[in-house]
Amino acid sequence: MSTVLKQSVERVIPTEAELVERARAMIPMLRERAAEVEKNRSVPADIIAQFKEAGFFRILQPRRWGGYEMNPAVFFKVLMELGRGCCSSAWNMMILGIHTWEFGHLDPRACEDVWGQDDSVIIASSYAPFGTYKRVEGGYIINGRWPTSSGTDHGQWAFLGQMLLDEEGKPVDRLSILVPRTDYTILDDWHVFGLAGTGSKSVVVKDAFVPDYRTHSLADYTMSDRGNMYLYPFSQIFYAAVSSAINGMAQGAVDLFIEQMQTRRDTTGGAKTSLSPYVKDRLGNAVARVRSSRARILHMMHETTQYAERRELVPLDDRVPAMLDIARVGRESEEAVMLLFKALSARGIYLDNPLQRILRDVIAAANHITQNADDTAGTLGGYLLGQPLPPLFYSRDPLPGQAAA
Repeated sequence: MSTVLKQSVERVIPTEAELVERARAMIPMLRERAAEVEKNRSVPADIIAQFKEAGFFRILQPRRWGGYEMNPAVFFKVLMELGRGCCSSAWNMMILGIHTWEFGHLDPRACEDVWGQDDSVIIASSYAPFGTYKRVEGGYIINGRWPTSSGTDHGQWAFLGQMLLDEEGKPVDRLSILVPRTDYTILDDWHVFGLAGTGSKSVVVKDAFVPDYRTHSLADYTMSDRGNMYLYPFSQIFYAAVSSAINGMAQGAVDLFIEQMQTRRDTTGGAKTSLSPYVKDRLGNAVARVRSSRARILHMMHETTQYAERRELVPLDDRVPAMLDIARVGRESEEAVMLLFKALSARGIYLDNPLQRILRDVIAAANHITQNADDTAGTLGGYLLGQPLPPLFYSRDPLPGQAAA
């Protein structure tokens, strides 16, 4: 029996090792059902229920609202395991599960609205600011269509992105706006070649009122009385969660490649394919990319956790390079899986070979905005050379050294 903590509701908090092992134990089941998930274009409710039962949705949830309030690195490690089994299921767990961390930044009234009666309620999202808004007394009237809301069928609320403009139409802030399921409809427009099982449909809102207390700034990064585990920048935690799921997908490809190559023989001479120096070279280089990506994510969390535990904000000199640490994971995972796929020859293209699905899923995942290593590398290079940072990403206000527009 592990050492446990008990909350007022007598909920047992598992250890990090227990949570990771629960995720690892699900890999065979997730592998077996990955084709079903893709075919249905949605993760079945019973898989989400298993994730709930395992406690994955509570890892980042504030203790006040029934959660474990653990270090985000624990959540990342769970995603790295789930990704080895089913890419789309891991992606849903990542997107739907990261939102409980966001509640550590919200007005308690918003938490009460969502979790006052049931602290297991799931929240979906679409952060791209595609909607429109009208400022009214006490809040906003919002309208619009927000695409790619992964796992949205399982959500009873949703965070939606909104760019705030000044009187001249200039962006002045990026908001996350929380709306109940009764205020939006779901448009089934998710027809894609990769991550098809994530059910990333569009959310459509018409004339919904959102009170101010159910909004918060995604750009603001200042000190408050929020708990230590919520003192990281929003972008670091959300983006790194995406990268963690992708890293797990790439590791899943490595797992399958090893299994397939242990029995395969060369069709021209009958020799074991695993004896080929090229097969071994590709595998070794793929593993190096997966391991280095994982190490970078966890090292970044180790470094920034030291600030959080001292109740300090993460300095800009750490935040800017951390975003490149995160963004390169998609590229390196894509490279790793492609290295393996090219050694499969014609066997790799059959739909009953799960490696082709992982390849498609990783390519799709690496196209996520969080994995934009090109612009992120340029941002870091420019920052090191004394140039301005992109507005409304690292701060709501102009940073030192930036010229106010």
